[in-house]
Order: sequence, then structure tokens, then C-alpha cells
Amino acid sequence: MTTITTPTTSRSTSTTATRVLGTVALVLMAWVVVSGLFLTPADVVQLESVRIMYVHVPSAWIAYLAFVTTAVASAISLFRRHRSLGFDRVAGASAEVGVLFMAITLVTGSLWGRLTWGTFWQWDPRLTTTAFLFVTYVGYLAIRRLDGTPRQRARRSAILALLAVLEIPLVHFSVVLWRSLHQEASVLNTDGDVRLDGLMLFTLFSGVIAFSAAFAWFVVHRQRVAAMEDLRLTSGLDVALAERRAEAVPS
Repeated sequence: MTTITTPTTSRSTSTTATRVLGTVALVLMAWVVVSGLFLTPADVVQLESVRIMYVHVPSAWIAYLAFVTTAVASAISLFRRHRSLGFDRVAGASAEVGVLFMAITLVTGSLWGRLTWGTFWQWDPRLTTTAFLFVTYVGYLAIRRLDGTPRQRARRSAILALLAVLEIPLVHFSVVLWRSLHQEASVLNTDGDVRLDGLMLFTLFSGVIAFSAAFAWFVVHRQRVAAMEDLRLTSGLDVALAERRAEAVPS
């Protein structure tokens, strides 16, 4: 009688470092909510609707950061194929988080547009390219779910990630390249002068830091879950092969 054993893994992806990181993210987000809603002044032109900026702008920048991280991790995974799949898992986790933040960007942008333009959506260059970027990375995540081994997944998704990241400059500079309803940079004007000051600027950067901490927290946990999934897939294949070998051995 042959006994088949499988590797055991921890059920938790949490560590002391991730708990500290999560706490920092929560505290900073609480500060942004309080300051953005109650402490910062209204804008002289956009009035109270400017408060959406404290979520919209940080979420957009973190989405960029996530997709760039996906591209860098994918490049390392592609050119170091003989090494572990850790960078591929980081790429996938970062893309998932990036899609989440890009969705937040689109939703908050639509709400802001309704208050300033009178409509939730315009086929504006910035909005259109952002939506296309979002769809591209949803497609990237779909590619990662296709059948195949983890190494096949890493290779095909890395190529797509390196192509998709080229869309980010197009999205960011769309308001300069084409006539756009979307306002230019919220912090600096075309002359390089700061457009925000005082508590508004501090709250906005606090939002960027808070979202960055949340991004790191999500990526760390998601890539650890992905590692467990890959281990289960690999160990399941090993078990199946061992069972077939055991059946081939005469009793």
C-alpha cells in the first residue's frame, strides 16, 4: 500500500510587518477622509466637488505604479526564466491591485465629471485612453487564467505586460496631446508652479502615501496567496503522477 503525502502550508499570509503596514494604511486613510471631507476648504471654482480629488488623483497614480510594477516584475521573470516564479506572482498581484485602483479612478472621475461637466461620461481623450488601459489589464488578468503550467503563464503574461505598460504615457499626456475637457495636473500648472497649497496639498499627498501603503499591503498578501495556489497545483500534479505509478506496480 502506497501512502501519498502533500506539502502543508500555512493558512495565513499575515506577518508582523504586514500587520504594521496595514495599520499605517488604515490610519492614513482615516486622516485623509477626515481632512478631505471636513478640514480642507472648498475650491473657488469647483466648490465642494473638489473633495473627490483626494481619492481620484491618488488612485490614478497608484494604478500607474501598479502597472509599472507589473511590467518590471514581468521583465525580470521573462529574462530570468530559470529562476523561481516569485516575480511573475508579484506581476500578477500588482496587476490585480492596479485594476482595482483604476476602477476607483474611473468611478470617481465619472462622479467628478457629473458635478463639473453635467454628465458622467464624455469620449474625452483622457477618459477614453484610461478606459482602454483598464480593459487592457482586465485582458491581461484573463490571459493569466488560461490553462497551462505556471511557467507558461509567466511567459505569455510577461509579454503582454511589457506591451500594455506603453499605454501609460499615452494616458498621462493625453490632455496635452489632444484638446481635452479633463483638467491638467492638479498639483503643478504648466509653468511648474504649485496649484495647491496648505492643507489641500498635504491631504492630497497623504492620500498618495495611504494608497501606496494599501497597494503594498494588497500585493504582498495576494502574491503569497498565489504562491500557495501554485504549490497546490504543483503538488496536485505530483500526487496524480505518484498515484499512476503506484497503479502500475504489481500488487
